[in-house]
Amino acid sequence: MLDPVLLRTQTAELAQRLKDTRGFDLDTSRLAELENARKQIQKRTEELQNLRNTRSKAIGQAKAKGEDVSALMAEVAGFGEELKASEAKLEEIRAGIEAIALGIPNLPHASVPAGADESANVEQHRWGTPRAFGFVVKDHVELGARHGWLDSDAGAKLSGARFTVLRGQLARLHRALAQFMLDLHTNEHGYEETNVPLIVNEDSMRGTGQLPKFEEDLFATQVGDARRYLIPTSEVSLTNIVRDAIVEDAVLPLRMSAHSLCFRAEAGSHGRDTRGMIRQHQFEKVELVSIARPSESYDEHERMTRSAEVVLEKLGLPYRRMLLCSGDMGFSATKTYDLEVWLPSQDTYREISSCSNCEDFQARRMQARWRNPATGKPEPVHTLNGSGTAVGRALIAVMENYQNEDGSITVPEVLRPYMGGTERIA
Repeated sequence: MLDPVLLRTQTAELAQRLKDTRGFDLDTSRLAELENARKQIQKRTEELQNLRNTRSKAIGQAKAKGEDVSALMAEVAGFGEELKASEAKLEEIRAGIEAIALGIPNLPHASVPAGADESANVEQHRWGTPRAFGFVVKDHVELGARHGWLDSDAGAKLSGARFTVLRGQLARLHRALAQFMLDLHTNEHGYEETNVPLIVNEDSMRGTGQLPKFEEDLFATQVGDARRYLIPTSEVSLTNIVRDAIVEDAVLPLRMSAHSLCFRAEAGSHGRDTRGMIRQHQFEKVELVSIARPSESYDEHERMTRSAEVVLEKLGLPYRRMLLCSGDMGFSATKTYDLEVWLPSQDTYREISSCSNCEDFQARRMQARWRNPATGKPEPVHTLNGSGTAVGRALIAVMENYQNEDGSITVPEVLRPYMGGTERIA
């Protein structure tokens, strides 16, 4: 969440910035109403608490002298109920303010271009040249249909729409991609491999910004009184490792990577994206998360994005880096780069990785802090996350860019050690 001091002292200015950059309407009237009520109730609550403390001390002193304390006891009992009611009301008002604060998106960094949607995103650079095919290219669905390697019908029978069964060499290629990415990030990019839970509690989802705003986009479980959620990305699990913790300066930046299943109920309907594996309810991703010192988070953001780019370069997949505009960024991000890989069947670039700096937005929600050696005091860390990359979309890109006229698929050289030396899926 945003700095509560900013929300409290610069409400009008903040509301205008949110409107201009995010198209978000902050209910300033309701916020002012709650803030005024909080001040009044808090003042009265503190008065009653002080009164209770002084009277309790007087009772103790009177008892020590053997004096009659019945009058003092009656006085304390008299304002005790008011204090209890006042404390309850104060908590209710604070909860109302927090509910508003939890629904406010992060403010964009000054370098982020203004814009309402993806049309205002800015291309940063491109790598690689799309291959010129001497035959009519097939999409990944047609290529995967051979031998039933990619079976959406079986997925639908088992679970419903937007689920897929992979078989044989294609399933192995999918696994090889994930292993290659993990090895690259842990051996060359300095991330620690981490295996995390796929089911998390409400506090974890709230910490990274999925709750309360996006609950309808999540898959949830209910066992007894415990409600838990299937992660939409391992960013949730990895980032929340530092929730309610004070991280020592010596371990920063803390870099973690995880390969996990991801579950998203909001897959939606996007024309040709409904075909095949482009947009699934269940998919796999290799995630990158960094916990950084505030002064270093933008350098870390560039480093993280570069780590994801190296994946695509080693696979020989043409891509471009896009700087997202203010209206196309995620809820928690203050700056985001998208990497878009070339898909021959669509004759365009499609997102395969998104790398974001959230500054202290998630850290404030999680109470994740570091001990600043300059002051000795705990301060919010900066959190960053990125796809390094989406495994299913990498599989699609490899299938389409490395296809041959007979429908076979050449295995990229960096993946062959993970495929038992196989050079071509045929």
